[in-house]
Amino acid sequence: MKLKFPKLFQLVENADFSGRHVFLQSILAFLFIGMACRATYLHIFDRDFLQKQGDIRVLRTETINAHRGMIMDRNGVPLAVSTPVTSLWINPKEVYELAHPNLSAKKPKKPVILDVEALAVAIGLEPADLSARIRKNAKKEFLYLKRHLPPDIAQVVLDRDFPAVYGVTEYRRYYPEGDATAHVIGFTDLDDKGKEGVELEFEERLQGVAGRKQVIRDRKGNKVKDIAEIQPAKPGQDIYLSFDARVQYIANRELAAVVAESGAKAGYLVALDVETGEVLAMVNQPTYNPNNRTTLNPQQLRNRAVIDMFEPGSTMKVLTVAAALESGKYTPESQFNTHPGTMQVLNHLVRDHEDYGVIDLGTIITKSSNVGVTQIALSLPREGLPTFFQRFGFGKTTGSGFPGESRGLMQPPSAWNPVELSTMSYGNGIAVTVLQLIRAYATIANNGVQLPISFTKVTKPPEGSRLISAHIANQLFPMMESVVSTDGTAVRAAVPGYRVAGKTGTAHKPEAGRYSANKYMALFVGFAPVSHPKVALAVVIDEPSTRNQGYYGGAVAAPVFSRVMGETLRLMNVPLDKPLEAPVMMKKSSLPTVKTVIAAPITGEET
Repeated sequence: MKLKFPKLFQLVENADFSGRHVFLQSILAFLFIGMACRATYLHIFDRDFLQKQGDIRVLRTETINAHRGMIMDRNGVPLAVSTPVTSLWINPKEVYELAHPNLSAKKPKKPVILDVEALAVAIGLEPADLSARIRKNAKKEFLYLKRHLPPDIAQVVLDRDFPAVYGVTEYRRYYPEGDATAHVIGFTDLDDKGKEGVELEFEERLQGVAGRKQVIRDRKGNKVKDIAEIQPAKPGQDIYLSFDARVQYIANRELAAVVAESGAKAGYLVALDVETGEVLAMVNQPTYNPNNRTTLNPQQLRNRAVIDMFEPGSTMKVLTVAAALESGKYTPESQFNTHPGTMQVLNHLVRDHEDYGVIDLGTIITKSSNVGVTQIALSLPREGLPTFFQRFGFGKTTGSGFPGESRGLMQPPSAWNPVELSTMSYGNGIAVTVLQLIRAYATIANNGVQLPISFTKVTKPPEGSRLISAHIANQLFPMMESVVSTDGTAVRAAVPGYRVAGKTGTAHKPEAGRYSANKYMALFVGFAPVSHPKVALAVVIDEPSTRNQGYYGGAVAAPVFSRVMGETLRLMNVPLDKPLEAPVMMKKSSLPTVKTVIAAPITGEET
């Protein structure tokens, strides 16, 4: 075979191989220098860019959820706590094909196949609904599947390694006292934001500040390692309320029992510490379980004790008598002729339960005389009684800060005519809340000094405002104490071992512009012990049954007062101020009767 390039082979055969070594070494050196220059350039000049690109692929910033502050009673008993839960979520953008007929999402860069039917069964959802949700949110990177699952149950789902499905730790609110504190504490929503009650009122203090941290995730989205904490989570502030969980439980139990027994529409109860203005208990019936709100009726959420307004009836007579004493025109011994048990005021007829004849100022309260307080109201200057009521806070909020608190209702000065002044003196034509009413009585019990209402525990003595002199307040004590005697209208409010002062009220409810003939508000408001008042308590029963005349304040509200006040004073270790004796029981047959007069509503207790 003849070679085509004989000279080329000849040159190769005769070549000096030392030259080739130099040539190869030069090439390798050139390549090494080039690589070193490139590495230097990337490491120095392109470092930030490359590091950013790398971080984008593996580093993720996660939110560190903040722990919401606890709510506790004055003794540290938990009323609201946050427990860790796991919420499951999915990244729809990662899902390419759903293992479900005729459903698919937009194809991602790295598609995964999700068995949506198995996932739906695992978390308790309908497969078709879940598929539709994922498809509808195909362009999003975050979609909740199921929130607030117990961590152990959520982990079972996560262990099955469903593609694009992840878990995040959140917190859910739990209320250990359940329905007993529902209307006061309120509740939070799924995002742990306060929506009702104390949870809403103190949202800024309870809500923590979420933190952030960097983590490394692999290409499947699984967290490999925590890198650094960018910003620590700041937990919410714990709050100590003024409430005593023991008193709250007792009040809830007793109020629920009387509402059920009397067939009432509702009931409210508020207890205040006379010396500090703290709310010791606030209960509404009917109530609800804040831990299970699946069947909750929105009407059940209303805290009637601070929102609902009603005519207070004869409980206002104590304030009318206080105005009489302050005027200087009357003393406790002043005489009033109430014969024949009625009084005509223009076109309005005022009635007493019976003809009490000539009685003194104290007996007006003891017997709850409408005629007596009407004479007082009309003897004072026209603005005297309304402005006295306004001084005690009626017609404006108490300033407690509770969400939705009502201001009550008082007629404007243009309506202060003789008829209006007459009805106002015994609690008609004025609307109040239970919180307003109990604050007025607590002011009298505190020797005429009104303290601010507090839902949180008071750590130092609050500053109050003197509304009436201590002398006038002390003059009212024996008058109010006589109401709980056998001569008064509320013998069933008596508490063994303690002197009790208070006032009953039974008011017709307004209905369609008139006063209902058979719907009442039954009240008892008072304080104890009289020798050194510690607790003020108001009980209101809305529409108790009129069977057997059990709708009077002295018959239906007073016994609740007795039981709750007695246990509260014992829990607070308040010393007895009278000898223990058998309680005086009232026979059903001795309950007074009443003749209904629609044109002139009967508002005095047992009037």
